[in-house]
Amino acid sequence: AGFSTALSQTPSISSISSEGREDLQVNQLETQIWIKPDMQKRDVDFSEILNAIQEIAKDVNIFFDELEGVNSPSKDDDSLLHHGNLTCTSDDASRLEVVGEEVPDKNKTNGLYFRDGKCRIDYILVYRKSNPQTEKREVFERNIRAEGLQMEKESSLTNSDIIFVKLHAPWEVLGKYAELMNVRMPFRRKIYYLHRRYKFMNRIEKQISRFRGWLPKKPMKLDKETLPDLEENDCYTAPFSQQRIHHFIIHNKDTFFNNATRSRIVHHILQRVKYEEGKNKIGLNRLLSNGSYEAAFPLHEGSYRSKNSIKTHGAENHRHLLYECWASWGVWYKYQPLDLVRRYFGEKIGLYFAWLGWYTGMLFPAAFIGLFVFLYGVTTLNHCQVSKEVCQATDIIMCPICDKYCPFMRLSDSCIYAKVTHLFDNGATVFFAVFMAVWATVFLEFWKRRRAVIAYDWDLIDWEEEEEEIRPQFEAKYSKKERMNPISGKPEPYQAFADKCSRLIVSASGIFFMICVVIAAVFGIVIYRVVTVSTFAAFKWALIRNNSQVATTGTAVCINFCIIMLLNVLYEKVALFLTNLEQPRTESEWENSFTLKMFLFQFVNLNSSTFYIAFFLGRFTGHPGAYLRLINRWRLEECHPSGCLIDLCMQMGIIMVLKQTWNNFMELGYPLIQNWWTRRKLRQEYGTQGKTSFPQWEKDYNLQPMNAYGLFDEYLEMILQFGFTTIFVAAFPLAPLLALLNNIIEIRLDAYKFVTQWRRPLASRAKDIGIWYGILEGIGILSVITNAFVIAVTSDFIPRLVYAYKYGPCAGQGEAGQKCMVGYVNASLSVFLVSDFENRSEPTSNGSEFSGSPLKYCRYRDYRDPPHSPVPYGYTLQFWHVLAARLAFIIVFEHLVFCIKHLISYLIPDLPKDLRDRMRREKYLIQEMMYEAELERLQKERKERKRNGKSYHNEWP
Repeated sequence: AGFSTALSQTPSISSISSEGREDLQVNQLETQIWIKPDMQKRDVDFSEILNAIQEIAKDVNIFFDELEGVNSPSKDDDSLLHHGNLTCTSDDASRLEVVGEEVPDKNKTNGLYFRDGKCRIDYILVYRKSNPQTEKREVFERNIRAEGLQMEKESSLTNSDIIFVKLHAPWEVLGKYAELMNVRMPFRRKIYYLHRRYKFMNRIEKQISRFRGWLPKKPMKLDKETLPDLEENDCYTAPFSQQRIHHFIIHNKDTFFNNATRSRIVHHILQRVKYEEGKNKIGLNRLLSNGSYEAAFPLHEGSYRSKNSIKTHGAENHRHLLYECWASWGVWYKYQPLDLVRRYFGEKIGLYFAWLGWYTGMLFPAAFIGLFVFLYGVTTLNHCQVSKEVCQATDIIMCPICDKYCPFMRLSDSCIYAKVTHLFDNGATVFFAVFMAVWATVFLEFWKRRRAVIAYDWDLIDWEEEEEEIRPQFEAKYSKKERMNPISGKPEPYQAFADKCSRLIVSASGIFFMICVVIAAVFGIVIYRVVTVSTFAAFKWALIRNNSQVATTGTAVCINFCIIMLLNVLYEKVALFLTNLEQPRTESEWENSFTLKMFLFQFVNLNSSTFYIAFFLGRFTGHPGAYLRLINRWRLEECHPSGCLIDLCMQMGIIMVLKQTWNNFMELGYPLIQNWWTRRKLRQEYGTQGKTSFPQWEKDYNLQPMNAYGLFDEYLEMILQFGFTTIFVAAFPLAPLLALLNNIIEIRLDAYKFVTQWRRPLASRAKDIGIWYGILEGIGILSVITNAFVIAVTSDFIPRLVYAYKYGPCAGQGEAGQKCMVGYVNASLSVFLVSDFENRSEPTSNGSEFSGSPLKYCRYRDYRDPPHSPVPYGYTLQFWHVLAARLAFIIVFEHLVFCIKHLISYLIPDLPKDLRDRMRREKYLIQEMMYEAELERLQKERKERKRNGKSYHNEWP
């Protein structure tokens, strides 16, 4: 009681002068010495009293820090700068040393704390002393200290011109801004309950669990012993409130807010600090854009490697844990620790890896069915009547496929190509196309359910994005025109409707021009194919001469890939220019506009040649004696005698493999080479031990910054791959298998890159994958249309079906087996009189090598009348039957698949029922818990007042 009286006589903060600051600390030390002997005599918990005294002293120091921030001169000089060592001049060092707490030596040497070993570094700013923007930095850093952030400066060990500014947010600042930002924090452990079940169901579940006990454990699951207890996932959370701080589970104030949350709060403060007078002179992003600061990033939590095994000694830090159980190649077959990823990198990056893992998992059934279709073609290869007839057609002579230099050839020479075509174009292809269209819908619908579960587990259900700030470029352009914001009620720059429309028209014209550039590139590839067919046909090497069409296709695909890679660089610059020309108002509008342009450019660039091969190659060539020509000079390319599907398969296979290999190399190879070069220079200057002795901020600064567009490149790569997997999957059933193998590698490559090669990105929140979901839905719709056309137009499925039911041996019997395909090859080929060749198309050889005398007739793929009919080379009735069947198939296939897709979308709810019940139950329990906690607090206060003799009447409850 006597001490409480003395405590009540402590002067207030406002009454303490600067001279009395040291006296307060001395009195605090004397009070501590006075308490210690008395604690041995009385059974009283004086820890609360000590904490109260420390809080008073801390408030006093913070108060004077703010006064110094306002009244003191600029501190951008060398007053806070320490050359190459960890010298600390912050006021916290002396204050913490007064309390007498021991600081681990590890905290002082690992580069994650100030010199005192207690103030954790939450954010790093980097600038150069030679930079002329000194005044802006001075004002900015002075305002940072006024906000309550603590600061310490350090010069680089490798370059004295580089200065690191270390920032730390005390508990009071974290609590204040966590409440303003509505950061949700744990306050009570979850109570799990089970639905009431019938006894019969309980017996079945017991039998199933007993049976599972005999089975081996899932090897894909992570070892729970190596993972830390992520408390926030097992607790109910609520927006942090300082008034109800007693409701939250706070074991240690230093670790209550994790490092990602601390960095996000500090970044939030930095984005709202002024650096000059003026309403728009605010925020760290503007200082980074004008060069005042060179870099800004949160620190990694130490090294990702350790001399000790994680199984015996545990993880050194979360980064080490993520490397061992996520980014290491040895765990490629295990599930991802998404909660750890979210805790370290934030919800936005966590959602990307959750989506990538879900997409990879959904590829397993698609890859299995595609492999089954391919193996079905392998097993039925010897029973395929069409392939047999092609291989046995030694007496059928095909017309040359190019002018002059291409010779006549036997149909049996294309036996290998006919067999390869059957591997992809067989009876199971239609089923697989329908399956993949339905699979795309199921993938998207179940992803919505998965996203809902993740959003619930990560407290994103009720999270709404803050009103975004206006882009500085938009403000600078339209600062003269203002109007009131209907949400905030404040004046803001305004873009006139006519100006916006004119900019959009110019941007759309630029997009159209770039698409024309793509078409021109495809036209160039077409000319190359037309010219080189004749060149390869006259080649001196027999291997190339006999396979001139395959050589043409292979080289054209490789050249096309190189053009794609070169144009992608140009497209990025054009998309950036057009997006800035539009002057989007906010960053999200800028990202969405840029994303749409880049996706449209790269999608057209990647798939334009594939569309040409699938739907135009060999369709408009005319017939022998009346070929259609480009610019009346070059004869259009024809399909191989066994069909055009083999060209489409080769195009997709080569492009897909080369594109994924190149992307993976650039994603990991480029950062690895740059980081290796940096380490090599440091090793030459400071020896092999120099790099290990660098502080953490120096090591992170030498890493590569995250992509300027965030996760754009990662999403774009996967979305383009999703298009390859679905759009032309009927022509290449192995596409899902290649995508699956790539994604298994891609997950670990991205994880390795984020953990080891990049600076730690700022943890940001997001509810979903954004505009990419709409793009995925559009690709799913497009895939139904393209697969319908591939089956009807590119493959021989419809002509074979028409022959089996109308013209074959089983016509009118309702059968379509292999026996009904006898004679199909002969029926699909038309007859041409060799003497009807044009002069520029007439081959140099007369075909006497086949029968000893010049050929009179040759065959070609088409349904046309013979040369001696009343209408020579006119279309036959079978041609019109096939055309009608193709159109009917496209209409029926599209309507059927779209109906199935919409039915599945309707039947699968976006929110699982058990999750909906859990959310309702949690909302009810949170209200009850808050009420009980408040009631418990009031009852405790009532008992304390009674104990102190200060009871009042009419108290509640």
